[in-house]
Amino acid sequence: MKKAGKKILCFLGIVLGAVVLAFGGYLAYVLISYHRIPDMQELAVEEPEMKTQVGSVLLDTEYEIITYNVGFGAYSPNFTFFMDGGKSSRAFSKDAVNANITGASLTMQKADPDFLIVEEVDLNSDRSYHVDEDKLFGQNLDGYYETFAVNYDSPYLFYPFTEPHGSSLSGIAFFSRYEITSSLRRSLPISTGFSKLLDLDRCYSVNRIPVENGKELVIFAVHLSAYGNSDAVREGQLAMLREDMAAEVQVGNYVICGGDFNHDFKADESITEAESWAYPLVRSKLGDGIHAAIDLLSEEEIAAMPDSTRNTDIPYEPGISYTVTVDGFLISENVEMVEYETMDTGFAYSDHNPVRMRFYLK
Repeated sequence: MKKAGKKILCFLGIVLGAVVLAFGGYLAYVLISYHRIPDMQELAVEEPEMKTQVGSVLLDTEYEIITYNVGFGAYSPNFTFFMDGGKSSRAFSKDAVNANITGASLTMQKADPDFLIVEEVDLNSDRSYHVDEDKLFGQNLDGYYETFAVNYDSPYLFYPFTEPHGSSLSGIAFFSRYEITSSLRRSLPISTGFSKLLDLDRCYSVNRIPVENGKELVIFAVHLSAYGNSDAVREGQLAMLREDMAAEVQVGNYVICGGDFNHDFKADESITEAESWAYPLVRSKLGDGIHAAIDLLSEEEIAAMPDSTRNTDIPYEPGISYTVTVDGFLISENVEMVEYETMDTGFAYSDHNPVRMRFYLK
């Protein structure tokens, strides 16, 4: 072989070796950096500067709670997400994030609920241009106590290669007009495969609010698995949630569990083929004393209700985009649902619509 040919082969070998070494180093970095947040973590309660409500929650008095997944500020109606078959892995721009989070928070300011659960709130993520969404969201909400449970703290993910998702720090915010005496973060079981790097460090927070009769209103703020889950993961997460809720029911507390369940609240339980993030919610897995609040509506009311999320494989097109209801509330039998609706925002600020419930404690 001529010298020139040997030099070319040598050069190509060096390049290939460098690529393999770089890939191996990156893979080692991701695997070494990966960690799960410890279970049973006490969460700090942030108090409002001005308290708009004083005292315990009252019996036989109507209150309102809303759950809203704000989709890390990325999902304007024309946004599509790579893991749903769309294009983007990051928000279009920092301005877009600010506009979406501000729009979502002003929508909640106008609704003025007593309690509010907000999922996919980024604190410091590449995908949302490092906007502190919790701070931005809270600027339009006065008089609320708040807890925050981190459920995504990932190393830099260099995927997709054309627009890496990057590193993420994100979680679930819970707001209450009434004093939160304590809050606990519970780590849910998740996939153990590679998909765990792209799915979140799933969790729920357990927030305790005093009731006038000496019991507690216990509000679970939850976001169950979407990507890479399986029958075992789904059943494990619901089983853990069921056990914690049952323990509260047993001592006579009032239980509300709200959030993004990534289970279809409207679908028949016999359906076996569905999107991995939209399998039917199996009522028998909820345990005694807990039921889905939506079930207290008539079939006609449920059918007429707008869905709470859209698939983001294509920009939102009413009547064409796949939509489903995965957001909602579970309640104990001593909580009376008065009114229940999906708030139709036209997916203006997120790939989710808020879900609202009015209720009272018996």
